[in-house]
Amino acid sequence: MFKEKLSLVPNLPGSYQMRNSDGIIIYVGKAKNLHRRLSSYFNRTQTGKTKKMVSEIADFTYIVAGSELEAFVLELNLIKEFNPKYNILLKDDKSYPYIEYISKPYPRVKVSRYLHIKKKENKKLFGPYPNAYAARRIVTLLNRIYPLKKCEGSKKELCLYYHIHECLGYCSKKLNKEKLEEMEKEILSFLNGNDKILTNRMQKKMQEYSDALNFEMALEMKKELDYIKIIMDKQKVELHDFVNRDVIGFFFDKGYISVQIFFLRNGKMVGGKAEIFPVISELSDDLDYYIVNFYNKHEIPKEILVSEEVNQEILEELLNTKFVVPTRGPKKKLLEMANINGKINLENELELIKKDEYATESANEELKQLLGLSYLNRIDLFDNSNLFGNFSVSGMVVFKNGRPSKKDYRKFKVQVDKNDDYHTMQEVIYRRYSRMMLEKSEIPDLIIVDGGITQINACKEILQDLHLSIMVCGLRKNDHHRTSDLVRGDTYEVLEINKTSNLFHYLTRMQDEVHRYTINYHRTIRSKGSISSVLDNVNGIGEKRKKELIKRFGSVAKMKEASIENFSEILPLDVAKNLFLFLKDFK
Repeated sequence: MFKEKLSLVPNLPGSYQMRNSDGIIIYVGKAKNLHRRLSSYFNRTQTGKTKKMVSEIADFTYIVAGSELEAFVLELNLIKEFNPKYNILLKDDKSYPYIEYISKPYPRVKVSRYLHIKKKENKKLFGPYPNAYAARRIVTLLNRIYPLKKCEGSKKELCLYYHIHECLGYCSKKLNKEKLEEMEKEILSFLNGNDKILTNRMQKKMQEYSDALNFEMALEMKKELDYIKIIMDKQKVELHDFVNRDVIGFFFDKGYISVQIFFLRNGKMVGGKAEIFPVISELSDDLDYYIVNFYNKHEIPKEILVSEEVNQEILEELLNTKFVVPTRGPKKKLLEMANINGKINLENELELIKKDEYATESANEELKQLLGLSYLNRIDLFDNSNLFGNFSVSGMVVFKNGRPSKKDYRKFKVQVDKNDDYHTMQEVIYRRYSRMMLEKSEIPDLIIVDGGITQINACKEILQDLHLSIMVCGLRKNDHHRTSDLVRGDTYEVLEINKTSNLFHYLTRMQDEVHRYTINYHRTIRSKGSISSVLDNVNGIGEKRKKELIKRFGSVAKMKEASIENFSEILPLDVAKNLFLFLKDFK
């Protein structure tokens, strides 16, 4: 059907945009030769996701670029602007944790996350650690083994950590520089991969506890030592050049690509990441896009090992690092191992992924047909939560293409605490969509509120005032607080849905997700309110100290588990003792 238009497309590099019948961009791609690439979509038999995408194409547009690199940059910008339905979406856009060593003004170690790693003054980063628990446990262990500074700020008097020999007395300004330098050297050596230094110290500490007949602490230290050995055993795959590098392998089959990334830091394997996604365009193009997208959110190492299918020149230009295609030796073996892992992951997960995609996509399509919508990509869901009129909050979750888009979730603390769902809904809808209009951000295709006609009307009234035409529905629960009915917002018709259908499970999943998200936020707010009222009863705790305690502990339950030493990191020792004794008797 595009034969005449395709004949006019030039044989030049550029970016192309596929549009549906509503003119909405559903896919953005790039090509070295626009005419050849666009023709390939319509002149050959397609399968899988590509077939589904092509079935929705009503038109296409394109922008000619000066080079393939320019076309890639243009593609990245357009995807960011339009967020097309069929472009790759990373499941996880969180950054990985690092162990950060801070040398000045005093030595500390902590777990940090950085979306964009930069050289920071007086800071050294080690990682990434895909296992955040392992990173936190190592930091806790380093603080136990070495006399690092553990309290915040500078105190007038030496704290408890100094007196129990877990601190060098940083607040006194009378530091033993030789001890400080020796400690820093050992910690950095361990974080760089020399585990013998730490394990030797732990064995010495364990022997000291045993000699002092403190067998409980000796046993605890033995458990930590065993854990460190397990962590180090997992890092036996290594190159002996101490270079930070990643290894990117993949396996492609049945329209899906399985990517496996290994992280090597200082020559040792510290973890990895695996992801499976459908290929819509050419294999090499989707792989290139995935790699650029991944490193927009994670540390870019000094060297990245890849297969020859990857466009080295373009990626080196965009990411400003070295891409290497190994042909022999240990680097080649690492790449082969990554490829094998990619194959195993795809073989193990493919059928489950296909079943999940079918259930989700068919349910989203059924909902679209049921409501008579021409397009259904983004759904915003709202839920309110309050307790006897106190701590009223609302939550919004977003589903895109049938899946939760957690980066778009929003929390709302209602300005006026009233047990009034109608005005709470109105306030939240106005705040969300007036801001979206100002920011010119993505508007949903459907809004679902938790409740019936009252909540629907509250939402519709605000949308009408904002001159927004968006379909609104309500999800009602039965007496057992389970998903029951879907109510149309235009006719107030209660739609009958088969309780065993994919659509019903889809609606239940969405309603459960928005309820979970909102109730968790409500508990946090309520807990902080409870802490605040408890702290009002302790002498020496004003607004500033109250805020610090709430930030540190988060709940009364966690404060009851804390020691005087924990409190003394924030409070003077006498106030810390008062709080500890008060909480001990607090029911």
